[in-house]
Amino acid sequence: MEMLFKKKSLKGIFTGLLTGGINGLFGGGGGMVVVPLLKNMLGYEEKHAHATAILVIAPVCAASAITYIINGYFAADVVIPAAIGSVAGGLLGAFLLNKLPEFIVNAVFIAVMLVAGVRMLI
Repeated sequence: MEMLFKKKSLKGIFTGLLTGGINGLFGGGGGMVVVPLLKNMLGYEEKHAHATAILVIAPVCAASAITYIINGYFAADVVIPAAIGSVAGGLLGAFLLNKLPEFIVNAVFIAVMLVAGVRMLI
């Protein structure tokens, strides 16, 4: 039992390091990495992985944001409107996560990742 806990803890630390590194490097996107890691490495179900990703990514985003603010990499005129939209979108998304079937959540997640990837190429 203790060995299983240690193995899961090491996987959790690896997941956190990778998520934090991606988020810090790209200014976001850690959530897109943490969901598959939670599902595939730690065995979380789809909805639990998405919900847990939010709790994992929140402190990562705070740490990245503080670093960016200290280094002057933010636009004050965008922060408040974007924050308002993000909170509203977060509430709506959390509500929908609870209502939608798991395969729809997975399909939407995949579609968002594909669109983001294609946009990066164009």
